[in-house]
Amino acid sequence: MLATASRPGSAAWVRDKSKCVSFPWEAMFTRPMQDTPDMIRQHEILNEIARLADTGEIRATRARDLGPINAANLRAAHALVDGGHTIGKIALSGF
Repeated sequence: MLATASRPGSAAWVRDKSKCVSFPWEAMFTRPMQDTPDMIRQHEILNEIARLADTGEIRATRARDLGPINAANLRAAHALVDGGHTIGKIALSGF
């Protein structure tokens, strides 16, 4: 699975669409973008997440960032996952 945080319509991954990529999309700011009556709920949710992160009740699951996407880093990421001992997420950056 591939995840990204980007502006709508700006994703370069579209060119790889025919390569059996699964890309579930969830718009985090749907309420504000659509000016819904319960828009304040997004504010409440984000404040609660910030509070939980600040108190250490939740934490990011990213364990390692292997740097930019290239063949060597992809092989390294696959080796870590295939090893069966990875805890947390492995990130590649530089899209």
